[in-house]
Amino acid sequence: MSMPFYVSPEQVMQDKAEYARKGIGRGKSSLTLECSDGLLMVAENPSSLSKIGEIYDRIAFAGVGKFSEFDQLRKIGVRFADMKGYSYSRDDVRAKALANAYSQAIGDVFTREMKPLEVEVVVAEVGDPTLAGHENNAIYRIQFDGSVSDHEGFCVIGGSAEELSSIMQSQYEQDLPLGEALRLGAKALERAAEGQPTVPPENLEVCVLEKSRNGRKFRRLSTDEVRGLLAG
Repeated sequence: MSMPFYVSPEQVMQDKAEYARKGIGRGKSSLTLECSDGLLMVAENPSSLSKIGEIYDRIAFAGVGKFSEFDQLRKIGVRFADMKGYSYSRDDVRAKALANAYSQAIGDVFTREMKPLEVEVVVAEVGDPTLAGHENNAIYRIQFDGSVSDHEGFCVIGGSAEELSSIMQSQYEQDLPLGEALRLGAKALERAAEGQPTVPPENLEVCVLEKSRNGRKFRRLSTDEVRGLLAG
């Protein structure tokens, strides 16, 4: 009788992490940044499948990696938010609670399953000055192993995250107008794109959480709107 092949737990986790990173690295990057209008979310996305979506009144979601996996997470987030809003109050639905739920779900898969999720996600909530305790924006990044971090100013996920973060750190300023914020985001994505000097407006998926908008804050920008803002 042959002895079973032994692999240390540390090596298993390292292999899972490397597998997940490779899957995420094959995807196009996405960035979220604060601007004077609220929160801007930009992704390089030449396909018709959305990487960015609305979760609840003031909350949005962005994902990179394997589409089927992060889109399923988005749907789970919508159900989570709807249930909490129905059970309590719409004002009680917060990005922090959703980020913690995602962290637990993604971390459980990474720990228990043979194959980890090949995803990184961002949960963003725009502040509302009329709601006590909800005045400030919130941006949370959840990685493939379930680790969660909060960010101020901007957050980058995807294959070129390090290069994009470096660009944003050197050029980002607080309270940029929407057009300037979009031009900065598009410029950063272009510089991070491999061998691609420009990213055309039709290949940009752009959404905004507008703090001045009544009711639901999420708005998806059309290609014509994106083209007009990029033109300045």
